[in-house]
Amino acid sequence: LPELTLETISFSPPIFNFLQFLMILLALVTVLGNALVIVAFIGDKNLRLRSNYFFLNLAISDFLVGAICIPLYIPYALTNRWPFGRGVCKFWLVIDYLSCTASAFNIVLISYDRYQSVYNAVLYRIHQGLTTRATAQMVAVWVLAFLVYGPAIVFWEHVKGRSNFSNGTCKVEFSSQWRFLVCASVLEFLIPILAVAYFNLHIYWSIRARSQWVAALPTSQNSSSSSPGRTPPIETRRKATSQLSTVTQADESGLNPVRIHSLTPSSLESKSRFKLLRDRKMAKSLSIILIVFAICWAPYSLFTIIRAASGKEDDDPWYNLAFWLMWLNSSVNPFLYPLCHKHFRKAFLKVLCCRRSTPMPQTQSLSS
Repeated sequence: LPELTLETISFSPPIFNFLQFLMILLALVTVLGNALVIVAFIGDKNLRLRSNYFFLNLAISDFLVGAICIPLYIPYALTNRWPFGRGVCKFWLVIDYLSCTASAFNIVLISYDRYQSVYNAVLYRIHQGLTTRATAQMVAVWVLAFLVYGPAIVFWEHVKGRSNFSNGTCKVEFSSQWRFLVCASVLEFLIPILAVAYFNLHIYWSIRARSQWVAALPTSQNSSSSSPGRTPPIETRRKATSQLSTVTQADESGLNPVRIHSLTPSSLESKSRFKLLRDRKMAKSLSIILIVFAICWAPYSLFTIIRAASGKEDDDPWYNLAFWLMWLNSSVNPFLYPLCHKHFRKAFLKVLCCRRSTPMPQTQSLSS
């Protein structure tokens, strides 16, 4: 950080030191948390499945927030003066908007991947080891994220022929253009949060339908309590439901339809209940994703549009709080996603304890 003197700081020394400590702490947590995800992915070959590539992409975007965006902004936030010059300002603005938007898009991609694992389970498991499509989706996230703000940040002042700010200020030239900001907020916040909500609801509906299906499966207790020569009416209904649902359940559970017929009622019920329990945990994690994303992003998007529409350029403390809240999402993400999955947790322990990883069957979904 550049040298900060009493003449340059905008707060009293105790408040200044406290705020500086919080900002540096946030940057460190963001960098270390996401670096752990990246190192674990690189060091553990068992994690290199399609679904986990999206966690890597999210960790990269959030790492940039902690490594570049927050550190360069700390002296600016504390002194209200940009000390690094126009070139670094442009670089910081591009990286900041790019990484934050990419983080939001990666959350959508992860939610879509979870949605596919429930609705197209068989194809999902078959393609789990194929990373070509996942790599293309990761690149698309960064390209789309750059297109939302990047060209405007780079070329806005050249199109207008002048800059709206002096050398001591580092802001985007379109900060007062509320129409542009509304469109950008729709792309980087509204559409992503609606998409995550859509995937979450459909997963919930699928789990609810399968819960009824599993409840209708014959249990070993019911089978043993039946008379040898008679089939209870409720058992007949359950058999019919099971036969009609064979193909659908095969697609959702990842089982081969031929194997389903060869399974005993107790083993079929056990497999179905196991996957149902796993998908319920996944649905809960997606709900947490949606809530945290909304809490961290909604205030910033709202205040940005309100400030632009009202023409206010002064530093509103509520706007600044919303700004930091959006960055907080990047420090929370590594704990929300990979740390919620046992195979990532094992990989983290191996990294921290310097252990070597053991091979794991590639047919197993490591993101569940």
